[in-house]
Amino acid sequence: MCGIVGLFLKDPALQPRLGALMAPMLAEMTERGPDSAGFAIYRDGAPHPTLSCLGPLGTDWKAVAASLTQATGAAVEVETVADHALLRVWGDLRAARAHLIETFPQVTVTASGEAIEIFKGIGDPMEVARTFGLESRSGTHGIAHTRMATESAVTISGSHPFSTGPDTCLVHNGSLSNHHLLRAFLEARGERLQTENDSEVAAAFLAWRMREGDSLKQALHAALNRLDGFYTLTIGTRDGFAVLRDPIACKPAVLAETDQWVAMASEFRAIAPLPGVENARIWEPEPGVVYSWGGEAKAVAA
Repeated sequence: MCGIVGLFLKDPALQPRLGALMAPMLAEMTERGPDSAGFAIYRDGAPHPTLSCLGPLGTDWKAVAASLTQATGAAVEVETVADHALLRVWGDLRAARAHLIETFPQVTVTASGEAIEIFKGIGDPMEVARTFGLESRSGTHGIAHTRMATESAVTISGSHPFSTGPDTCLVHNGSLSNHHLLRAFLEARGERLQTENDSEVAAAFLAWRMREGDSLKQALHAALNRLDGFYTLTIGTRDGFAVLRDPIACKPAVLAETDQWVAMASEFRAIAPLPGVENARIWEPEPGVVYSWGGEAKAVAA
């Protein structure tokens, strides 16, 4: 049992309040996942090519940045927050990510892209939110997750969200039954995975499909055919937001939409504090149906 929340802002006037709106949503999901938590924020404004990373306390991030510069020729700036670092890499992010995974096995690259930042932590979700300043963060949209680990160890790197492709990430409530086979399939096609979590495999599948030319909607339709198990996925891209439940849909999910925002949560109580919720259209997403907003027009397809 885990908790998922997502918020996509259609009204630019709300963007400075993105984190402040998301924090109470995350708090409401604590009972569904007290072990660990994480969130992804999509920044507004100019692109800042960034690798979001986490490592053991005491990691020499300046040495990591220097190694990246030497390997890729790119200028690298470092911002640290607790055990996380945001590496601004003014070069090939895919090459930089591969270098970090190969050279610094103690470092986990949680995200790469021009807009995305990901933060994760163990323990109380609101303590995680406070540590990484969720309430003060602005942006266009975000997704977050509270985890109750039932099938793997409680580790920071194993917490959600997961991202292996540029500006694309997901959170997952459920379990995949074919993730070991799918992992081998994806690694043979160039995907680099860093944890044993089945949710990272789902993220890598979407990244692979989109690298092959799929739109987000097409990649999610492909996921319906390739991901075995039960799942509710909430996905973020640089300019999009999507929700997908498996064809059985045994995991809970609620969607709500107003003229100002679209929200998703495992339970309605996480959506209830949002402004204007009394005027929202509220519904349970249908099994095996792709719902998306943003970069692609809203799409509903069986």
